[in-house]
Amino acid sequence: MNALGRHILAEIYGCDSDILDNLELIEDIMVQSAIVTGAEIREVAFHKFSPQGVSGVVVISESHITIHTWPELGYAAVDVFTCGDNVNPWDACNYIAKMLKAKNMTATEVKRGVFEKPVKVVNF
Repeated sequence: MNALGRHILAEIYGCDSDILDNLELIEDIMVQSAIVTGAEIREVAFHKFSPQGVSGVVVISESHITIHTWPELGYAAVDVFTCGDNVNPWDACNYIAKMLKAKNMTATEVKRGVFEKPVKVVNF
């Protein structure tokens, strides 16, 4: 199956709550996840919520890496979307889970932009 991209949707559980609530650490982990995969970073934007939680995105030439954290639950929702064949999104997911000290991760890979069948465009 040929696809334009691979999109990993990761549910990361049992994470260190102090890491999940630390804006600087989360931003560093996410940026490093892009670097270790060889992705080309374009933009970085993160936000710390009150009373807790961090959300952010690392925009890469290949697409994006995002995170939303719930420190009180030890949980992070992570998306890694890459286009092309040069960057393996699983490398970023596994790196992030390791750095969050996760106890487990469930993840699904979705192929994006599959055009093997005729594409029907519907206006909503």
